[in-house]
Amino acid sequence: MFRTTVDLNCDMGEGFGHWSYGDAPDSALMPLISSANVAAGFHAGDPNQMDAVVGLAAEHGVGLGAHPGYYDLQGFGRRTIKAKPEELVNDVVYQTGALREFGRRHGIALQHVKPHGALYMDFAVSSDMSRQLVDTLQATGPDLFLYCMSVSETYRIAREVGQPVIREFYADRDYDNSGSIVFARKMRKLDPEEVAEKCVRACVEGKVKTVDGDDIEIPFESICFHSDTPGALAIGTAVRAQLTANGVTIAAPSHTS
Repeated sequence: MFRTTVDLNCDMGEGFGHWSYGDAPDSALMPLISSANVAAGFHAGDPNQMDAVVGLAAEHGVGLGAHPGYYDLQGFGRRTIKAKPEELVNDVVYQTGALREFGRRHGIALQHVKPHGALYMDFAVSSDMSRQLVDTLQATGPDLFLYCMSVSETYRIAREVGQPVIREFYADRDYDNSGSIVFARKMRKLDPEEVAEKCVRACVEGKVKTVDGDDIEIPFESICFHSDTPGALAIGTAVRAQLTANGVTIAAPSHTS
């Protein structure tokens, strides 16, 4: 397998008021990526930050994505909140709608939806939650890409009903033998060149090494790194440089590809 084109996405706008999270400004990360997942106020983000990041995405021609999370500012959306699936999906609708309006303000259409943190992981293993999310997107955004893991219920159900879907490869997360990422609440500092080599191998061979030391196949269309990972700017720079040097084009997803 050799993937000649890949989307490179990053979570952005993850501050609140005067509080910021991560050691790299969004303005420095935006030129490196092709798609941005913008926090929409529940796990992080506020109207002013949303407006600023959407403006940056429009300026750089980066695909705009809503990044809805659990209503958990204190825990940065990395704690599960027990609620009915319909309530959680309504939270996604609320956050996505808010970000879509900032996109309209800046003349940029919403490209995708990608749940954040614990909500992303909980959708991944729940057919009930994922079906309600996908059914809702079919009504509110049937052309929106839904970002998820290839081994998730989210992916299975989206494919089943025809919702456009993008599978992710995580540059700065570990994998287990099931093909799922190992959920982390706090990230250690990584070697940017090692992360980049991992991404190149995934594109060239379609494989990743797991925490158990085994190689598994990993299908994907987009590579994700996180703005809150220590050294995110160096990681994003190294990933982009090594992909490009190895003949991989970075571009936002297309409905025609």
